[in-house]
Amino acid sequence: MTAGSVRYYAAALSAGHVVIDDTETRLPLRHGHHRYTIQANDGSCRTLSVPLEGTTNAMPVALRDVVISNHGRWRAEHWGALYSAYGRSPFFDYIAPELHRLLVEGKQHYLLELNNDLQQLVCEFVDLPVRWTMRSLFDSEGEPVADLRRCTAGKHGDTLPVHDVAYHQVWQERAGGFTAGLSILDLVFNTGREAIITLSDMTQDINTTNNNS
Repeated sequence: MTAGSVRYYAAALSAGHVVIDDTETRLPLRHGHHRYTIQANDGSCRTLSVPLEGTTNAMPVALRDVVISNHGRWRAEHWGALYSAYGRSPFFDYIAPELHRLLVEGKQHYLLELNNDLQQLVCEFVDLPVRWTMRSLFDSEGEPVADLRRCTAGKHGDTLPVHDVAYHQVWQERAGGFTAGLSILDLVFNTGREAIITLSDMTQDINTTNNNS
């Protein structure tokens, strides 16, 4: 997922191992594959989209073959939106140089390439102990996994097995309070390496219940 949600990363941390199906098709039914939501400096939510080549109506090609469109100035626009929203956040400067290099100066051709680069940046910065594997979920030789793809349908919210935990957001007063479900970048910019504490807390009660059952 492109700069996946805080909830997505909490579920990943809880699982410890995430399998990304690079053969999956019909991607736009789950908009998180190429969209992410941030909190703008007026407190509102803003969704940023990575433009894709070809039709986005039930795109028939596999995830590994989805190509990023080079039309327009989407890279500069995304960076401008992030800087405007988070330039004053406590930990923006800690990760900004690497994020700028990846996002603005990046030459990624495929969507999966961009998503993996962002994922690696976040995981290394936060020191997130998650193993990521790329394979088809229909590969009979792979270990069985829980298929949570239907739980991440971004258009109508997700049903991932996590609960929201409030953390400080730089514009929360303008938003009228805490805003849940934003991109992992929101959590990282606002809490830095302590982001892992919030992610862990989001599944703590659930994991305790499962262990006691």
